[in-house]
Amino acid sequence: MSLARAATSRVRLFNLTPAANSQHAQKRLGRGQGSGRGGTSGRGHNGQKSRSGNGKPKAGFEGGQTPIIKLFPKRGFVNPNAKVYAAVNLDRIQHWIDQGRLSCSPENPITAKELFLSGCIHDVHDGIKLLGDGGSALKAPIHITPSRASKSAIRAVEKLGGSVFCKYYNPLALRDCVKGNTERTQAAPTKRNDILWYTSWKNRGYLSPEALSKMPVVEDRWKELSKQFLMYKEQGIEQQK
Repeated sequence: MSLARAATSRVRLFNLTPAANSQHAQKRLGRGQGSGRGGTSGRGHNGQKSRSGNGKPKAGFEGGQTPIIKLFPKRGFVNPNAKVYAAVNLDRIQHWIDQGRLSCSPENPITAKELFLSGCIHDVHDGIKLLGDGGSALKAPIHITPSRASKSAIRAVEKLGGSVFCKYYNPLALRDCVKGNTERTQAAPTKRNDILWYTSWKNRGYLSPEALSKMPVVEDRWKELSKQFLMYKEQGIEQQK
């Protein structure tokens, strides 16, 4: 008796059954109104939205007529990598200093935050660019850290004993600078043009060896980035023209 029970407890083809409640009766669609699933057969709409598949046309589809995006002519070119800098001239900075709305020191230079909060600029855009217009009106030495600076502005500022160090800001780092957030690690330049710019002392880039030796406040991370970015010179790799 025990042998018979042991034999029947094994998994055989004749004793295989589906698990409880694992099978459901198939819906028989479109069998008339009396079935409860006639008419639109549970799809709810007629036409395009009741068909199989996604049922949604791609963006810009206007039912077959010429979409508006094709009706408008396309002219010119929009550079997706272009940057718009907030330009500020030296005479404007001097005027703000005379009014007591700006102040600076080598340890606390003028950044996008001070320019924006003081009203010297109305929008930081993609960064601050220091221009040399009104350089003759500059009286006091200023210390400023913009994103870019013209050569005439650098000469005018350094002539009076000031300093200009250009620093890279991506959109997130620029927003943290304006809001005074210091919790995040600021991004480093990744594009070739930006790396060449900010590692050049001619542009007063903050990652150039000369700038790292003269800046009063230098992060250890900047020294390591400068070493890695300037490694191509030691390897003898020529710059692309």
